[in-house]
Amino acid sequence: MNQSTARILVADDDKSVRESLVRALTLEGYSVVAANDGAKALDLMKTERPDVVVLDVMMPAIDGLTVCRVLRAEKNRVPVLMLTARTETSDRVAGLDAGADDYLPKPFALEELLARLRALLRRTLPDDDSPSEVLSLDTLRIDSAARRVWRSDNEIEMSKTEFDLLELLVTNSGIVLEHSTIYDRIWGYDFGPDSKNLAVYIGYIRRKVDVAGEKPLIHTVRGIGYTARVN
Repeated sequence: MNQSTARILVADDDKSVRESLVRALTLEGYSVVAANDGAKALDLMKTERPDVVVLDVMMPAIDGLTVCRVLRAEKNRVPVLMLTARTETSDRVAGLDAGADDYLPKPFALEELLARLRALLRRTLPDDDSPSEVLSLDTLRIDSAARRVWRSDNEIEMSKTEFDLLELLVTNSGIVLEHSTIYDRIWGYDFGPDSKNLAVYIGYIRRKVDVAGEKPLIHTVRGIGYTARVN
């Protein structure tokens, strides 16, 4: 599958926003399904199996944060781009804590939304030409093709963004990756110096990978970025 044939679920209770997104994404060549509330979005997830979800935070019946939490509790790793009219950092972090892969504040430019969707799809859709590769660092193993991670004999559940970030760090183990480099490689754009996105995801990875009894692997280089190394 390639990006032009990807299926996108748009869930937004604002009719004008929802219909505009459906029209624009359809013109871009995507297959699009739409929901006007969270309950309908969850129903469509089961029948339509989208490749990416565009999910508004504030919706009736079931809100976007709850939809995202339900998906992650069900081990559904579909990428979620959260739309929010809220601009406070705490509200954006709440979306990431719920399991969203990215967020976009309203109002937004269509070009930016399309760019973020392309970035999510690049990390999601399989590349049949990509060879299988197993990365290792100390007792950490990453199967890139199967998108599975182990620390010693324990398999670790990771979201798509968590996996991509960990894989990037381990692929470049011993190298300090700057914040801007990581943003570009993982999200396809730089959120800017005030963004907490990267720090939030580094925290997620550390809690899962740097567990008790194992050597810490994810290190902060203050003022520069992050690196993966044994010591």
